[in-house]
Order: sequence, then C-alpha cells, then structure tokens
Amino acid sequence: MTSALPALPSPALPSPVLSWPGLAAAARSGMPGGSSDAPDARLLLLLSALGDRGPARHRRLRLAVALAARTMVNDPHRLAGALLAEQGQPGRPARWTIDSDGTRTDDGRYSYRNPANPFAPPPHRLVRVSAALRP
Repeated sequence: MTSALPALPSPALPSPVLSWPGLAAAARSGMPGGSSDAPDARLLLLLSALGDRGPARHRRLRLAVALAARTMVNDPHRLAGALLAEQGQPGRPARWTIDSDGTRTDDGRYSYRNPANPFAPPPHRLVRVSAALRP
C-alpha cells in the first residue's frame, strides 16, 4: 500500500498530528483493532502526537489521572505539567483553529494538518480527518 500524502521536506518529521480535543476523543474511542481497550493507556500512547499551545489546566489534570492509573510515578501532576510544557514541535507548539465547516487545522511548520504547507492533503481530506477526531 502506498501513501497518498507527499513526502515531507527533509529532515522533517510530521508534527504535530493531534490537537488536545482530537487526542482526548481518540483516547475515549472504543473502536476495535486499537492497541488498548483502556482510555488512560490510549491517551498515554497518543501523547507523543500532541501539539497544541492552548490552555493546559484541564489537560494537566486529565493527563495526571492517566499517569496515576497506568504508571507508578510519585507525582503524576508534576510529570503531567512537564510533559505538556515540552510537547509538540520543539520550541513552538501549534495553534489550532476550527473553520466554518468544522475542520480543525494548525499552523505547524511540518504538519500535514497545516493547509499552508505544500505537502498538506487536499481540503476534503482535512475535513475527513477532523470529522474522525471530533470530540
């Protein structure tokens, strides 16, 4: 199977992939075929794909709950804060916006979900991704 997405400019990695609402929705998803049936585990597995510079208060609490449930960390709230402070593209987490048709896009320099990037998928594909990750 070949990818329908064009290659990224080298040496880039696609980042970010998920906004917090998209990550939380994917973590809550009980779709068959996933890597885990536990929402806390899915949230932790997907965390490396997060890139979102929005307010982190409720995110920190949700992440701390997942860390407490799935790890043996002494201070899950502190670790959650550190993880959220360092997430996304180095030095600059993405800013996410929602347009009039509900498509969530970002301003990440190497993000497939930034429509300004030459390697971004066509608008109809961005609509489908947003619909699949809608909270």
